[in-house]
Amino acid sequence: MPATFNSGGSTSVPVAGVAARARGGFDQARQAAEQVLGANPVVGVTRDELLDAGRRLIRMLSLNPALVARKQAALTLECARILAGRSDIRPEPGDRRFQAPVWRNNAYYRRLLQMYLAWAECLREIVAAAPADPLDRERARFMANQLIAAAAPTNTPFGNPGFIANARQSNGLSILRGLRNLVDDVVNNHAMPRQVDSRPFKPGKNLAASPGAVVFRNTVCEVIQYAPRTARVEATPLLIVPPQINKFYVLDLAPNRSFIEYAVSQGQQVFCISWRNPTPAQRDWGLETYVTAAEAALDAVLEITASPTANMMAACAGGITAAVIAGHLAAVGKAERIHSLTLLVTVLDTGADTLLGLFANDPAIAAAVARSRRQGVLDGAQMARAFAWLRPQDLVWGFVANNYVMGNQPPAFDILYWNSDTTRLPAQFHADLLDVFRHNPLVRANGMKMLGTPIDLKQVTCDVFIIAGINDHITPWRACYGATRMFGGNARFVLSSSGHIQSIVNPPEGSKARYFLNDNHDLPADQWLEQAEAHPGSWWGLWLDWVRGHAGGSVEAPDGLGSEQHPPGQAAPGRYIHQR
Repeated sequence: MPATFNSGGSTSVPVAGVAARARGGFDQARQAAEQVLGANPVVGVTRDELLDAGRRLIRMLSLNPALVARKQAALTLECARILAGRSDIRPEPGDRRFQAPVWRNNAYYRRLLQMYLAWAECLREIVAAAPADPLDRERARFMANQLIAAAAPTNTPFGNPGFIANARQSNGLSILRGLRNLVDDVVNNHAMPRQVDSRPFKPGKNLAASPGAVVFRNTVCEVIQYAPRTARVEATPLLIVPPQINKFYVLDLAPNRSFIEYAVSQGQQVFCISWRNPTPAQRDWGLETYVTAAEAALDAVLEITASPTANMMAACAGGITAAVIAGHLAAVGKAERIHSLTLLVTVLDTGADTLLGLFANDPAIAAAVARSRRQGVLDGAQMARAFAWLRPQDLVWGFVANNYVMGNQPPAFDILYWNSDTTRLPAQFHADLLDVFRHNPLVRANGMKMLGTPIDLKQVTCDVFIIAGINDHITPWRACYGATRMFGGNARFVLSSSGHIQSIVNPPEGSKARYFLNDNHDLPADQWLEQAEAHPGSWWGLWLDWVRGHAGGSVEAPDGLGSEQHPPGQAAPGRYIHQR
C-alpha cells in the first residue's frame, strides 16, 4: 500500500599497499567525492531534456545577434592581448585543473588557458545578459556549462601538459594505457569514464569491517549489531537507518574513517540496518514497506537491549524514512520509543530550491516514474550516470583527463568505491519519493498518511540533531536547515564545511574540517550563518557529547550479541551488502 499524500521537497586514505601514483589523483578524488550521488532520489536527465537545453541555448544566441557580436568583439580584443602576452586573466584559485606551475610559466600553455577562460567567460556573459524567461536562462546556462566543461584544454592530449610528460616518462606506455582505458569504458562502462580503481576494496575486509553479527533479517532488511569494545556501554542503543540508494557502509568505511567504529569505541550500542538490493520482483515496495521494515528493526533492537527507547540516526532518504517513523509512532502513542533523532544531510522541506529542480518539472517526473514502472526498479548505476552530467567537470571530464589523456588508473578512494557500489530503488518507492519532492507533505500537519495514521512532525517531541554540508549540492544546507522548525522538540543544527558525503565521513583524527553553530534557529538561513560561530575539526565529538545526554546512563557491555529471540547469525556485514 503506497503512502498517501495530501496536496496543498575529507581526507583521502588509500588502502594499504596502494601507491599514490600522483598527488593530483587523490586531490581529484576528494573533489569528486564532494559531488557524488549519495542517496538523493533524482528525476534524472534524459536525452530529450539535454537536447531541449541545447535548443534553448542556440535560440538565445540566435535571437540576440547584437549582444553576441558585442561579446565576440570583446573576446577578439582579449585574445589579441593574450597573444601579445599582456592579458592578466587567471583561473579561479580553487580550480584544481590549472594549479600546476606550467600553466603560469610556459608561454604556450598560459596562452591556451587564457584563451579558454576568456571564451568561457564570454559565453557565460551572453547567457546572463540575454533577455529570457527563467527556465530558458537556467537550461541555457546548464548547456553552456556542459560546453565549457567539455572544452577545457586538460581534456585533450595537446592541451594537457601532463600528456607529454607522462608519455616521455613512460616511453609512450601512458598513451597505450589511456587508449586501453577508453576502450574498456566504451565496452564495459556505458562509455563513461570510471571514477575509481575498485580492485583494492573488498567490503567485509577493508570496508564495512567493524565486527558484529546479523541479529534480524526479513525480506527487506538486515539489522547488524556491532560488538562492543568497551567494558560499559550506553544503556540506550543507537539504530542507524541508512539511505536506500547505495549501501549502508558509507557509515562504516575503512578503519579510522568509520563512524560506526568510532561510535562503538566510545561506548555506544550500535545497530545498523542494511537494506536488501531490490529487483523488479520487488517493484511494489514503497515508502510504507521501508517504514514497516525499519519499525520491525526498531522492535528487534529494543528487545535485544531490553531498553524501552532508542536513539535513531538516519541519512538522506533514510532520514525521510526515519522522520515518517517518528511521526507514525507519535500518532499511535508510542513516541517514547525514539528518544532522540539525528538527521544527516536530510531534506524534509522539499519546497527548497535544489540543483535538481532544473529538470524536476511535472512532465519530467511523470516520465521518470513511467520509466521505473516499466523496468520495475530505478537502477542506481543509471541514476549515477545521469547525475554525473549535472556535475560534469568533477564527475566526467576530470576522469577523462586522468584516465584517457594521462593514461592513469582512476584513484583508489573508499568513498568513490562506495558510490560506485550502487543499488536499485523499487518503482513504487521511487514514485513515493518523487511525490514527497512534488507535494512537500511533511511541512504540513497531516500532509501524509502512513500505516493508516496522519503524519504531523510537530507531534514528534524528541530532541533532533541535524547535520548539513555547506558545499552540499545534493541536499543543500539551507533546505536541511528548514527541518529545525518542523519538529515539536528541541533541534540543534550543525553545518559542516564539507559536501554531501564528506559531511558524514568526517573522523576527528587529522580532520581539517570546520563546523558552524548557532542556537538561534528562528533566523533565516543566511542570517543564521552570518551569526554562527566556527569551530575547528569534526562534528563527531560534538554529536557524541549530545547523544550521551540522551543515553540513560551506562550499563555493563553484553557478553554476546543478540538475544534468545534474536540470536546472532551471519557475521557482519551480512548478506545483503554483497547483492548486486
